[in-house]
Amino acid sequence: MTPVGRAPAVRLRGASLSFGPRRLWSGLDLDIAPGEFFAVLGPNGSGKTSFLKALLGIVPLTEGTVELAGRPAGRRGGGIGYIPQQRAFSPDTPLRARDLVGLGIDGHRWGIRTRRRAVEARIEALLATVGATDYAKVPVGRLSGGEQQRLRVAQAIADSPEVLLCDEPLLSLDLNHQQAVSRLIDAQRREHDAAVVFVTHEINPILDYVDRVLYLADGRFRVGRPEDVMTTEVLSDLYGSRVEVSRVNGRIVVVGLPDATTHHHEPLHHDHGKEPV
Repeated sequence: MTPVGRAPAVRLRGASLSFGPRRLWSGLDLDIAPGEFFAVLGPNGSGKTSFLKALLGIVPLTEGTVELAGRPAGRRGGGIGYIPQQRAFSPDTPLRARDLVGLGIDGHRWGIRTRRRAVEARIEALLATVGATDYAKVPVGRLSGGEQQRLRVAQAIADSPEVLLCDEPLLSLDLNHQQAVSRLIDAQRREHDAAVVFVTHEINPILDYVDRVLYLADGRFRVGRPEDVMTTEVLSDLYGSRVEVSRVNGRIVVVGLPDATTHHHEPLHHDHGKEPV
Protein backbone atom coordinates (compact mmCIF):
# COMPACT_ATOMS: atom_id res chain seq x y z
CA MET A 1 0.00 0.00 0.00
CA THR A 2 1.14 3.56 -0.70
CA PRO A 3 1.91 5.54 2.47
CA VAL A 4 -0.68 8.20 3.35
CA GLY A 5 0.10 11.49 1.62
CA ARG A 6 2.40 9.99 -1.02
CA ALA A 7 1.36 9.42 -4.61
CA PRO A 8 2.03 5.93 -5.96
CA ALA A 9 4.99 5.54 -8.29
CA VAL A 10 2.94 3.10 -10.40
CA ARG A 11 -0.85 3.09 -10.53
CA LEU A 12 -3.19 0.78 -12.46
CA ARG A 13 -6.97 0.92 -12.36
CA GLY A 14 -9.27 -1.63 -13.98
CA ALA A 15 -6.33 -2.79 -16.09
CA SER A 16 -6.98 -5.61 -18.55
CA LEU A 17 -4.81 -6.96 -21.34
CA SER A 18 -5.84 -9.39 -24.07
CA PHE A 19 -4.42 -10.51 -27.40
CA GLY A 20 -7.28 -11.65 -29.58
CA PRO A 21 -9.33 -14.16 -27.61
CA ARG A 22 -6.52 -14.73 -25.12
CA ARG A 23 -6.80 -12.84 -21.83
CA LEU A 24 -3.59 -12.28 -19.88
CA TRP A 25 -5.32 -10.56 -16.96
CA SER A 26 -8.30 -8.34 -16.23
CA GLY A 27 -9.57 -6.06 -13.49
CA LEU A 28 -6.14 -5.30 -12.03
CA ASP A 29 -6.10 -2.44 -9.51
CA LEU A 30 -2.59 -1.84 -8.23
CA ASP A 31 -0.54 0.86 -6.50
CA ILE A 32 3.23 0.45 -6.21
CA ALA A 33 4.74 2.81 -3.66
CA PRO A 34 7.95 4.84 -3.96
CA GLY A 35 10.77 2.73 -2.57
CA GLU A 36 8.88 -0.56 -2.99
CA PHE A 37 10.54 -3.62 -4.52
CA PHE A 38 7.78 -5.30 -6.52
CA ALA A 39 8.35 -8.62 -8.33
CA VAL A 40 6.28 -9.94 -11.25
CA LEU A 41 6.19 -13.74 -11.46
CA GLY A 42 4.48 -16.40 -13.54
CA PRO A 43 5.03 -19.07 -16.17
CA ASN A 44 6.23 -18.34 -19.69
CA GLY A 45 3.47 -16.71 -21.72
CA SER A 46 1.56 -15.47 -18.67
CA GLY A 47 2.17 -11.82 -19.58
CA LYS A 48 5.10 -10.76 -17.39
CA THR A 49 6.97 -8.94 -20.14
CA SER A 50 3.67 -7.65 -21.54
CA PHE A 51 2.99 -6.14 -18.12
CA LEU A 52 6.23 -4.13 -18.39
CA LYS A 53 5.39 -3.12 -21.96
CA ALA A 54 2.03 -1.86 -20.75
CA LEU A 55 3.78 0.22 -18.09
CA LEU A 56 6.10 1.64 -20.75
CA GLY A 57 3.16 2.42 -23.03
CA ILE A 58 4.47 0.11 -25.76
CA VAL A 59 1.46 -2.21 -25.49
CA PRO A 60 -1.90 -0.49 -24.91
CA LEU A 61 -4.20 -1.91 -22.27
CA THR A 62 -7.39 -3.49 -23.50
CA GLU A 63 -9.20 -1.72 -20.66
CA GLY A 64 -8.27 0.53 -17.76
CA THR A 65 -5.51 3.04 -17.08
CA VAL A 66 -1.86 3.00 -16.04
CA GLU A 67 0.33 5.81 -14.71
CA LEU A 68 4.05 5.96 -13.93
CA ALA A 69 5.61 8.74 -11.88
CA GLY A 70 2.31 10.62 -12.06
CA ARG A 71 2.01 10.49 -15.87
CA PRO A 72 0.05 8.23 -18.22
CA ALA A 73 2.12 5.36 -19.58
CA GLY A 74 4.08 6.38 -22.66
CA ARG A 75 3.94 10.10 -21.88
CA ARG A 76 7.29 11.76 -22.49
CA GLY A 77 9.34 12.83 -19.50
CA GLY A 78 12.03 11.62 -17.14
CA GLY A 79 11.80 9.52 -14.06
CA ILE A 80 11.72 6.05 -15.69
CA GLY A 81 14.69 3.67 -15.90
CA TYR A 82 14.66 0.41 -17.83
CA ILE A 83 16.93 -2.63 -17.62
CA PRO A 84 16.33 -5.04 -20.51
CA GLN A 85 16.89 -8.76 -20.61
CA GLN A 86 20.53 -9.76 -20.74
CA ARG A 87 21.59 -10.21 -24.36
CA ALA A 88 25.26 -10.45 -25.26
CA PHE A 89 26.83 -7.85 -27.52
CA SER A 90 28.64 -9.03 -30.62
CA PRO A 91 32.33 -9.71 -29.82
CA ASP A 92 33.40 -7.08 -32.37
CA THR A 93 31.19 -4.29 -30.98
CA PRO A 94 33.53 -1.27 -30.73
CA LEU A 95 31.46 0.61 -28.11
CA ARG A 96 33.41 0.93 -24.86
CA ALA A 97 31.89 0.28 -21.45
CA ARG A 98 31.98 3.96 -20.50
CA ASP A 99 30.35 4.91 -23.81
CA LEU A 100 27.44 2.57 -23.13
CA VAL A 101 26.91 4.13 -19.69
CA GLY A 102 27.12 7.61 -21.23
CA LEU A 103 24.16 6.82 -23.48
CA GLY A 104 22.03 6.73 -20.33
CA ILE A 105 22.93 10.34 -19.63
CA ASP A 106 22.67 12.08 -22.99
CA GLY A 107 22.07 9.36 -25.57
CA HIS A 108 18.71 10.90 -26.40
CA ARG A 109 20.33 14.18 -27.49
CA TRP A 110 21.68 14.94 -30.95
CA GLY A 111 24.93 16.71 -31.69
CA ILE A 112 28.14 17.31 -29.77
CA ARG A 113 28.09 16.52 -26.07
CA THR A 114 27.68 19.66 -23.95
CA ARG A 115 28.65 19.96 -20.27
CA ARG A 116 31.42 17.51 -21.10
CA ARG A 117 33.15 17.64 -17.73
CA ALA A 118 29.91 17.14 -15.81
CA VAL A 119 28.90 14.22 -18.02
CA GLU A 120 32.32 12.57 -17.72
CA ALA A 121 32.21 12.94 -13.94
CA ARG A 122 28.76 11.37 -13.85
CA ILE A 123 29.95 8.45 -15.99
CA GLU A 124 32.86 7.86 -13.63
CA ALA A 125 30.51 7.91 -10.63
CA LEU A 126 28.11 5.45 -12.27
CA LEU A 127 30.93 3.08 -13.23
CA ALA A 128 32.15 3.14 -9.65
CA THR A 129 28.63 2.52 -8.34
CA VAL A 130 28.28 -0.71 -10.31
CA GLY A 131 31.88 -1.81 -9.84
CA ALA A 132 32.85 -1.36 -13.49
CA THR A 133 35.69 1.16 -13.23
CA ASP A 134 38.39 -1.41 -14.05
CA TYR A 135 36.91 -2.17 -17.47
CA ALA A 136 35.62 1.29 -18.35
CA LYS A 137 37.62 1.46 -21.58
CA VAL A 138 37.11 -2.16 -22.67
CA PRO A 139 34.84 -2.77 -25.71
CA VAL A 140 31.54 -4.17 -24.43
CA GLY A 141 31.73 -7.18 -26.74
CA ARG A 142 34.75 -8.45 -24.81
CA LEU A 143 32.98 -8.36 -21.44
CA SER A 144 31.16 -11.19 -19.70
CA GLY A 145 27.38 -11.26 -19.46
CA GLY A 146 27.52 -10.19 -15.82
CA GLU A 147 29.83 -7.27 -16.62
CA GLN A 148 27.58 -6.15 -19.46
CA GLN A 149 24.54 -6.31 -17.21
CA ARG A 150 26.26 -4.12 -14.60
CA LEU A 151 26.67 -1.52 -17.32
CA ARG A 152 22.97 -1.75 -18.23
CA VAL A 153 22.14 -1.10 -14.58
CA ALA A 154 24.42 1.95 -14.60
CA GLN A 155 22.78 3.19 -17.80
CA ALA A 156 19.27 2.73 -16.35
CA ILE A 157 19.99 4.61 -13.12
CA ALA A 158 21.89 7.48 -14.78
CA ASP A 159 19.04 9.95 -14.21
CA SER A 160 18.13 8.63 -10.71
CA PRO A 161 14.72 7.39 -11.90
CA GLU A 162 11.63 7.33 -9.72
CA VAL A 163 10.60 3.98 -11.27
CA LEU A 164 13.07 1.29 -12.32
CA LEU A 165 11.61 -1.36 -14.65
CA CYS A 166 13.63 -4.58 -14.88
CA ASP A 167 12.84 -7.21 -17.53
CA GLU A 168 14.43 -10.54 -16.53
CA PRO A 169 17.74 -8.80 -15.70
CA LEU A 170 19.24 -11.99 -14.20
CA LEU A 171 18.75 -14.28 -17.19
CA SER A 172 21.86 -16.20 -18.26
CA LEU A 173 23.90 -14.88 -15.30
CA ASP A 174 25.69 -17.15 -12.86
CA LEU A 175 24.75 -17.04 -9.18
CA ASN A 176 27.45 -14.54 -8.20
CA HIS A 177 26.44 -12.10 -10.92
CA GLN A 178 22.75 -12.61 -10.11
CA GLN A 179 23.44 -11.61 -6.53
CA ALA A 180 25.60 -8.65 -7.55
CA VAL A 181 23.07 -7.23 -10.02
CA SER A 182 20.22 -7.75 -7.53
CA ARG A 183 22.15 -5.85 -4.85
CA LEU A 184 22.81 -2.97 -7.24
CA ILE A 185 19.13 -2.66 -8.11
CA ASP A 186 18.12 -2.82 -4.45
CA ALA A 187 20.69 -0.16 -3.56
CA GLN A 188 19.10 2.18 -6.11
CA ARG A 189 15.72 1.52 -4.51
CA ARG A 190 16.96 2.24 -0.97
CA GLU A 191 19.21 5.21 -1.70
CA HIS A 192 16.88 7.05 -4.10
CA ASP A 193 13.47 5.82 -2.95
CA ALA A 194 12.85 4.38 -6.40
CA ALA A 195 10.06 1.92 -7.03
CA VAL A 196 11.43 -1.27 -8.58
CA VAL A 197 9.26 -3.46 -10.83
CA PHE A 198 11.25 -6.65 -11.35
CA VAL A 199 10.12 -9.33 -13.81
CA THR A 200 11.82 -12.63 -13.10
CA HIS A 201 11.69 -16.39 -13.60
CA GLU A 202 13.52 -16.96 -10.33
CA ILE A 203 12.44 -15.28 -7.12
CA ASN A 204 15.15 -16.69 -4.86
CA PRO A 205 18.00 -14.29 -5.84
CA ILE A 206 15.78 -11.32 -4.88
CA LEU A 207 13.76 -12.89 -2.08
CA ASP A 208 15.46 -10.82 0.62
CA TYR A 209 14.55 -7.57 -1.15
CA VAL A 210 10.99 -8.15 -2.36
CA ASP A 211 8.12 -6.37 -0.60
CA ARG A 212 5.25 -7.72 -2.73
CA VAL A 213 4.69 -9.89 -5.77
CA LEU A 214 2.24 -10.01 -8.65
CA TYR A 215 1.78 -13.63 -9.70
CA LEU A 216 0.24 -14.14 -13.15
CA ALA A 217 -1.06 -17.54 -14.26
CA ASP A 218 -3.70 -18.73 -16.71
CA GLY A 219 -5.44 -15.36 -17.03
CA ARG A 220 -5.60 -14.86 -13.28
CA PHE A 221 -3.42 -13.05 -10.75
CA ARG A 222 -2.67 -12.65 -7.08
CA VAL A 223 -0.94 -9.71 -5.36
CA GLY A 224 0.60 -9.77 -1.91
CA ARG A 225 3.66 -10.38 0.20
CA PRO A 226 5.81 -13.31 -0.92
CA GLU A 227 4.92 -15.31 2.18
CA ASP A 228 1.21 -14.83 1.43
CA VAL A 229 1.30 -15.56 -2.31
CA MET A 230 4.01 -18.21 -2.53
CA THR A 231 2.02 -20.88 -0.73
CA THR A 232 0.68 -24.30 -1.62
CA GLU A 233 -2.90 -23.07 -1.34
CA VAL A 234 -2.54 -19.94 -3.49
CA LEU A 235 -0.50 -21.50 -6.31
CA SER A 236 -2.70 -24.59 -6.39
CA ASP A 237 -5.73 -22.33 -6.78
CA LEU A 238 -4.10 -20.26 -9.56
CA TYR A 239 -3.01 -23.31 -11.53
CA GLY A 240 -6.06 -25.42 -10.84
CA SER A 241 -3.89 -28.37 -9.86
CA ARG A 242 -1.89 -29.41 -6.83
CA VAL A 243 1.32 -27.40 -6.35
CA GLU A 244 3.54 -27.92 -3.31
CA VAL A 245 5.53 -25.00 -1.90
CA SER A 246 8.16 -25.31 0.80
CA ARG A 247 11.17 -23.40 2.10
CA VAL A 248 14.54 -25.08 2.17
CA ASN A 249 17.54 -23.23 3.61
CA GLY A 250 15.82 -19.90 3.01
CA ARG A 251 14.86 -20.73 -0.60
CA ILE A 252 11.40 -21.23 -2.02
CA VAL A 253 11.02 -24.63 -3.66
CA VAL A 254 7.93 -25.32 -5.79
CA VAL A 255 7.03 -28.84 -6.88
CA GLY A 256 4.35 -29.88 -9.35
CA LEU A 257 4.05 -26.87 -11.64
CA PRO A 258 2.56 -27.71 -15.04
CA ASP A 259 5.38 -25.99 -16.95
CA ALA A 260 8.61 -24.04 -16.54
CA THR A 261 7.98 -21.07 -14.29
CA THR A 262 9.40 -18.58 -11.92
CA HIS A 263 11.08 -20.54 -9.17
CA HIS A 264 13.55 -23.23 -8.42
CA HIS A 265 11.45 -26.35 -8.58
CA GLU A 266 11.59 -30.09 -9.08
CA PRO A 267 11.88 -31.68 -11.53
CA LEU A 268 14.35 -29.06 -12.69
CA HIS A 269 13.32 -27.61 -16.03
CA HIS A 270 14.00 -24.13 -17.35
CA ASP A 271 12.53 -22.61 -20.48
CA HIS A 272 13.92 -19.21 -21.32
CA GLY A 273 12.25 -18.92 -24.69
CA LYS A 274 10.84 -15.60 -25.84
CA GLU A 275 7.60 -14.83 -24.11
CA PRO A 276 4.75 -13.95 -26.47
CA VAL A 277 3.34 -10.49 -25.93
